[in-house]
Amino acid sequence: MTHRNSPPTPEGRRRLVERCRIRPIAHVAAEMGISGATEPTWVDRRRSSGDLGLVDRSSTPAGQPAATPGHIVQRIEAMRRAQKSSALRMAFELHQDATSVSRRTIAR
Repeated sequence: MTHRNSPPTPEGRRRLVERCRIRPIAHVAAEMGISGATEPTWVDRRRSSGDLGLVDRSSTPAGQPAATPGHIVQRIEAMRRAQKSSALRMAFELHQDATSVSRRTIAR
């Protein structure tokens, strides 16, 4: 049994969308205990993607614009394997080569 505040399952979402075909969205939302703003989301996803639109989506961001560039990550990994020195020391050496990376980023 799911808890009181859990989102509906894909099957529950399918039933919700089916009910919206013959009844007003606000009435169906009130019956199923979800907000009137959430229900059109499921109806639109069903129209655009079919049953796959009713499945939960990942919340992982599509991109990370502030991520450390790959070539710097590879350089840090190589330094870590070769030197076995501290993150503070590696940050200092990278700074000497005009590459500014925080100690915390290196440690991570």
